[in-house]
Amino acid sequence: MHAPGLVKTVGVDNPGDSDPTTELARFEELARRRRTNLRIDVGRPVPEALVRRLCDVAQWAPNHHRSWPWRFAALTGDARRRLGAVVAEDLRAVAASPEKIAKAEGKYLRAPLMLAVAVGHGADDGDERRVEDRDAVAAGIQNLLLGATAAGLASYWGSGAVLGLDGVRALCGFAPTDTLVAMIYLGYPLGEVPAPARPDPVLHLVS
Repeated sequence: MHAPGLVKTVGVDNPGDSDPTTELARFEELARRRRTNLRIDVGRPVPEALVRRLCDVAQWAPNHHRSWPWRFAALTGDARRRLGAVVAEDLRAVAASPEKIAKAEGKYLRAPLMLAVAVGHGADDGDERRVEDRDAVAAGIQNLLLGATAAGLASYWGSGAVLGLDGVRALCGFAPTDTLVAMIYLGYPLGEVPAPARPDPVLHLVS
């Protein structure tokens, strides 16, 4: 117990305090462990409670004006096949190759869970608000991916034409005005993938 009236400031001249950079070191290790990994055990489901925790931690990203723009949809079971069917139908409409169509039909079955993440836009949102809200959702996705890594999950941030399809928004239960930002493959890993080389940060020191 501290004496009455004594305020203890962690990390500031308190004998016995641990190194304040220890927490940073743990975070650095987690960030460097995160991989884009599709080597996923399709037969092992991701618990719903864990998915909800990951969505919650995503919402702790910075959000200007507190507009809370995050929208999530977890697709499991046959919903993954229906997702592929929506994408394949769009490819047929533009006369894509049979090989590309077949790949679209099966690609979302490579993980037990597909997590769609979108920006929820208000009817009166201007361009600046839309950009800021998309940034907030993208920052939240990184929170989510790091949380998935901490929970022992493999993840893959999918993008591409699927994000712009009205049928995908409808399947996910999103509003027609919402903007899809990610289609994330989630599951337990079957193996690791090597870390790519990273360049040094481009940092301009201005004083």
